[in-house]
Amino acid sequence: MERKYYIAGFVFGLLGIVIGAFGTHGLKPVLSPDSFISMETAIKYQIYHSLLLLILGLIITSGYQLSKGIFYLLIFGVILFSGSIYLLATNDLTSIDFKVIALATPLGGSLLIIGWAWLLVHFIKLKKK
Repeated sequence: MERKYYIAGFVFGLLGIVIGAFGTHGLKPVLSPDSFISMETAIKYQIYHSLLLLILGLIITSGYQLSKGIFYLLIFGVILFSGSIYLLATNDLTSIDFKVIALATPLGGSLLIIGWAWLLVHFIKLKKK
């Protein structure tokens, strides 16, 4: 089970670095300052959650069991939150109007919040050994 946490963490981390480098070197000159700040926010959240997934993989490796729901909340939360921001930030550069997916951002953010809250409950209930 921890394997999927590691893979997701490494994939999100890798993509966060690639998108960050491309955004800074390739898109910064053509994005508005607000769009670039939005892009940076999406990258930060993606990287933070890639690290969380790696930490959770380590925790599971040590024998602690987590609900599968937490994994899916984090995965879909990052995809919807960061992914929608990437598309919305680059909306002016394409002929596709990504504004129709604007509700994906708060939905993704809500999934991340629920995932963190679920983790909090798990660790509050953790029995001392």
